[in-house]
Amino acid sequence: MKKVLINFIGLVLILTLFIPRSYAGNKQRVGQAGASELLINPWARSSGFGGANVACIKGFESIYLNVAGTAFTHGTDLVFARTNWLKGTDININAFGFSQRMGESGVLSLAVMSMDFGEIPITTVELPDGGLGTFHPQYTNITLAFAKEFSNSIYGGFAVKVINEGISNLSASGVALDAGIQYVTGSHKQIHFGVTMKNVGPTMKFTGDGMSFRGSVDDGPIMTVEQRSAEFELPSLIKIAFAYDINLAETHMVTLAGNFTSNSFTKDQFSFGLLYNYHNIIMLRGGYVYEDGIFDKEDRTTAYTGPTAGVSVQIPFNKEKGQTFSVDYSYRPTDPFDGTHSLGVKISL
Repeated sequence: MKKVLINFIGLVLILTLFIPRSYAGNKQRVGQAGASELLINPWARSSGFGGANVACIKGFESIYLNVAGTAFTHGTDLVFARTNWLKGTDININAFGFSQRMGESGVLSLAVMSMDFGEIPITTVELPDGGLGTFHPQYTNITLAFAKEFSNSIYGGFAVKVINEGISNLSASGVALDAGIQYVTGSHKQIHFGVTMKNVGPTMKFTGDGMSFRGSVDDGPIMTVEQRSAEFELPSLIKIAFAYDINLAETHMVTLAGNFTSNSFTKDQFSFGLLYNYHNIIMLRGGYVYEDGIFDKEDRTTAYTGPTAGVSVQIPFNKEKGQTFSVDYSYRPTDPFDGTHSLGVKISL
């Protein structure tokens, strides 16, 4: 056990050294990062928990919160999710992916998230009301992850994300790295610790024909002028989390969870969550995400008001092999707009 604890502490220190902590939660840097879709959780199970389950999340959906949790995949997980993001904006998020156990202790995962903004009218200085047609922005993130069970208490993993944002004549691409660990202890494996870093990578910038225009200088000849796009950083962060399982009876379990998120470009956050699990069939979740100014509408800098809620119905169709089919739903209230709704389907084989 002593060796295990030493290894765990070493992993935590390694992760911490890679995080740009000196600017964490710096209000002066708010809005300076790009690729903010990396901060959107498209999965119904974990979003209903308020993202508080960084330390205890298991299976494929761990690929967003803490990639180390994918190491708990027993066979194959297939997950599909659709999110109506900030209802009233007509923005939808489609996400799907899978986790596959490789050998005795390794798990390979792949996830794809795509944001659909609908058709937006093209406007110009001469035609501010449109009439030139529409354009269709595309945001797509592809994540490839690997996690491993290092012992019966320590699980770790890393993920590489390919980021793409663009319209027909302008785009930006980048790469980001996630890494995380989970430590499980206690006589009944009821105590969980977790640390993860997310969205660490080089800067991005937009390029394409959309950065150029036809014009002249000092009444000279008409020529093509190309503008330069400024580079922008990724919204890196680190999460430190704790969770505790309480077995009320053979078929009833309650999980208390919480984490602290240190953001490089937005306010730091505290997340708290509660899960009630009945026989791994019915799972009810609730959470709260707190940040400075969340209670004051004038000071709040996010559309989310804090509370989250979710439910899962999981049906076993092969108990011997642990194969299940589940439907997940989560709701996150917002002001303005009419909240964010996520609906997911998970198949474990």
